[in-house]
Amino acid sequence: MSSQATEDNSKTLEDLQKQLQELRVQREFCLQRFAGSDDNIRFYTRFPSYNHLMAFWFLIEPSIYKMVRVTRAISAAKRNEEVVTHARPSTRQLLQPIDEFFLFLCFLSVGLKERDLANRFNVHQSTVSRIIATWTSFLTTLLGSQCIWLTPAEVQAHLPEAFKDFPDTQVILDCTELRCQTPSSLLQSEMYSTYKSHCTMKALVGIAPHGAVTFVSSLWFCQRQGDFQTIWNSCVVD
Repeated sequence: MSSQATEDNSKTLEDLQKQLQELRVQREFCLQRFAGSDDNIRFYTRFPSYNHLMAFWFLIEPSIYKMVRVTRAISAAKRNEEVVTHARPSTRQLLQPIDEFFLFLCFLSVGLKERDLANRFNVHQSTVSRIIATWTSFLTTLLGSQCIWLTPAEVQAHLPEAFKDFPDTQVILDCTELRCQTPSSLLQSEMYSTYKSHCTMKALVGIAPHGAVTFVSSLWFCQRQGDFQTIWNSCVVD
């Protein structure tokens, strides 16, 4: 009887711990809370589904140990030292790496303010700022090193029916503007867009006929909306 009671108590304790974990996830603002809702995943991250997001996460996760925290980079720069990456993420992080990534996606996709993100993720606003700066640098370095330009054979293999009269089309170019903060220097007049009625940075975007983005230029400022020539002259496309 004693053995049976112990087994029953253990099972009850296990069930209570599971319920507590479920309540904690429902209460906290984290990726796992929205894992069962693709609609929420699309809203907060712009990934079409939780599976798509996790597929991307598994691609970048092995490189996380190479991530350089912005505070460590600043500290090393002040001491004129080389930044050394660790073999694994620091255990002192307030959020798990995947939730830091989720926070960064919420910042980009929904445009939530740092104070709002701090309240949602239950961390200090300065922590949010450091996470955003760190992940911006990390993903820029990691993804910027990937070649997304398609070969002519790859473009031909996915050429839509609508382009049958234009079989030699390799890329469709367009210029886009991104809103930015208003500078206090003389650059304000150079960056002001009469088309958008605020300061912007311009970029050239290349899209393959079947819709894949295959080229993104650096950001530039031009006085005229859609100044292709200025940006194109600054880009090198093989």
